[in-house]
Amino acid sequence: MIEIANITKQFPGKTAVNDLSLQVNNGKIFGFLGPNGAGKSTTIKMMTGILPIDKGKITINGSNISTEPLKAKYKIGYVPDRSDVFLRLKGVEYLNFIADVYGVSTDMRKEKIDYLTKNFGIYEALNDHILTYSHGMRQKIVVCGVLLHEPEVWILDEPLTGLDPKSSFTLKEMMREHADKGKIVFFSTHVLEVVEQLCDEVAIINNGQIEFLGEMSEMKRQFKDDENLEKVFLELTQNE
Repeated sequence: MIEIANITKQFPGKTAVNDLSLQVNNGKIFGFLGPNGAGKSTTIKMMTGILPIDKGKITINGSNISTEPLKAKYKIGYVPDRSDVFLRLKGVEYLNFIADVYGVSTDMRKEKIDYLTKNFGIYEALNDHILTYSHGMRQKIVVCGVLLHEPEVWILDEPLTGLDPKSSFTLKEMMREHADKGKIVFFSTHVLEVVEQLCDEVAIINNGQIEFLGEMSEMKRQFKDDENLEKVFLELTQNE
């Protein structure tokens, strides 16, 4: 379970996230939506311990990200919104580095690396430097690294950006399978159709505050039957 309780994050001259609370139960795919600058990435960076929390508390499956950072982070698989990391490493070097960090055994890592990279179509590029990868390939290698240690909670910031249709389909299938095992997928995206297809629950954030939080079925009941998520999103996030 992810529990976010009254978190606030301020930057000079701006409150990026303001007293935000939400809960994600096990077995759910949770969509986190909002326009640019709404506070999505700031919230995710606090969830993963990248940014300190000014006020409030975040726990990941019972571990406080502020007071038990290593324990909490071990439970997380995080795909950032930018994949330009460790560019001078070869793909296989990067994946082995991630496996070392999380203590993945030699046998298990080989099996997982082969499985993941073949599924995402980058197996043949493992001995090339990440610097030579396209944006989509870099996104794939980061996703493979995240999934190596089979984390309980996936936190994905715009994970489908740059992926080709086949890889996008593969990742969406993996997301559903992960949730069906009783685990959590928390992801932000601008692709509203994906949210409608995949998500069990959704939150819409604007100006650092939650505008809607609930199940997809609840959203459909609350709004007109013929109104799609795009119309709801625009209505909730329009400038006053």
